[in-house]
Amino acid sequence: MKPLRLFISSVQKEFAEERAALRDYLRGDALLRRFFEPFLFEEVPAADRRADELYLDEVERCDVYVGLFGHEYGFEDAQGVSPTQREFEVATQRHKPRLIFVKGADDKAKHPKMQALLRQAEAQVIRRRFATTAELIAGLYAALVQYLETRQLIRFGPFDASVCAEATLADLSTERIQRFVGVARRARGFPLAEETAARDVLEHLNLLRQGRPTHAAVLLFGTAPQRYLMASEIKCAHFHGTEVQKPIPSYQVYKGTVFDLVDQAVDFVLSKINLAVGTRAESTQAPVAYEMPPEVVREAIVNAVAHRDYTSTGSVQVMLFADRLEVWNPGSLPPSLTLEMLRRPHGSVPGNPLLAEPLYLAKYIERMGTGTGDMIARCRRAGLPEPEFNLTDGFVTTLRRKPQGAFASVRGQATGEVVPPLARPTAGAVAGAVAGEVTGEVAKLLIVCTGTLSRKELQHALALKGEENFRKLYLTPALESGYVEMTIPDKPKSSRQKYRLTAKGTALQASLHQRYRNT
Repeated sequence: MKPLRLFISSVQKEFAEERAALRDYLRGDALLRRFFEPFLFEEVPAADRRADELYLDEVERCDVYVGLFGHEYGFEDAQGVSPTQREFEVATQRHKPRLIFVKGADDKAKHPKMQALLRQAEAQVIRRRFATTAELIAGLYAALVQYLETRQLIRFGPFDASVCAEATLADLSTERIQRFVGVARRARGFPLAEETAARDVLEHLNLLRQGRPTHAAVLLFGTAPQRYLMASEIKCAHFHGTEVQKPIPSYQVYKGTVFDLVDQAVDFVLSKINLAVGTRAESTQAPVAYEMPPEVVREAIVNAVAHRDYTSTGSVQVMLFADRLEVWNPGSLPPSLTLEMLRRPHGSVPGNPLLAEPLYLAKYIERMGTGTGDMIARCRRAGLPEPEFNLTDGFVTTLRRKPQGAFASVRGQATGEVVPPLARPTAGAVAGAVAGEVTGEVAKLLIVCTGTLSRKELQHALALKGEENFRKLYLTPALESGYVEMTIPDKPKSSRQKYRLTAKGTALQASLHQRYRNT
């Protein structure tokens, strides 16, 4: 970052000592020297320019104007105006941040024109008085730190708890907040009623600061979070091989709230991995299973979204390869945790505590630090290698794929038993297009569609959360291709709407099941 230019007025001899002290302090302080470069008129080399032109040009160029107002008014030009007043007026006209420091406890002994300038400044900005150079330095230090904090160049609390610059309550969705309350009440017994005013819900969750939304509020309930936090999106890619290579068969960039991002990214992965179907020996609904437990995929992605470093310009990346799933986020572990500790019971240390609480209330995460342990246990039960956790240029979770593992689940084979490779790789699993007939997503929908089912029931059968993705990739193509039909076709948006296979869909479903039996 290029240092901010700090103009320290003025050319008055009255403040020669103070200007030099401020310069030395600013250039010597470990924090402020990273952000500011002071300009002093005394340091300008000889040049064929008028002095008044030079210092006024510097005021126009500066990022912050520091005005030192003393007892003297200073040299007056032909119009009877001093350099100090000229500087202040130019800084005002150019809308520069102005930090005004006044020497002395009162203004009785000051030049009449200086008193008039002080009255002019008093009507526009907050002034700070000082008696000694040490007081001036302390006052400027506090003002500059506040300036850096306001611009979010530095912060002293969690990023998610700080105010989101320029965002207002109008940028939050009341509908999303009310929907969250309903989910949180059912999931965790959230105490507020669904009709509670949105502002009261935000206050209860500590998501407002002086009435303004925090970063967490925007990420959770914003109508367009990426407008303010561009890197909060998720990038998902599917590669047929084991390396990152172009062309990329499938690539999606998802935007929305943190709830949307998790649901969309999980659904992306589930739409690309194998789904196996068993027989109806024990129930009318044939058992289905993915090659990787959806709960493990979801935990890896929600951890990346909940614990990432949102000050980074990097985005969460979900990359599915032929042999593994990698979930990368721009973040690290808190100092109290190590990679080895993730493999045993440990405390919960959220990097974004205000973001984590609503995710917990909506049952996206747990509070007790059990997420990684649950992932390990589920992978073991599914006969998969344990998840791998690594720190590189960020935090990476790797889940190893075992496509035939899905068959072990639906056939009742012992967990961990190695299933021999299939004689026909495309039979028995739905991973992509089925013999050129339909997409893998539509084939998966046909597999689980028995009888008449609602949209929510179909999504539940496929372990999918995101409604938009489900409609776009699964339901709408199945309807448009004539494999599925509505039970109330004249009212497509009816709350009682359900879906069933057409004769064409039933035939393809039977064909798919025949392939499974022949596997």
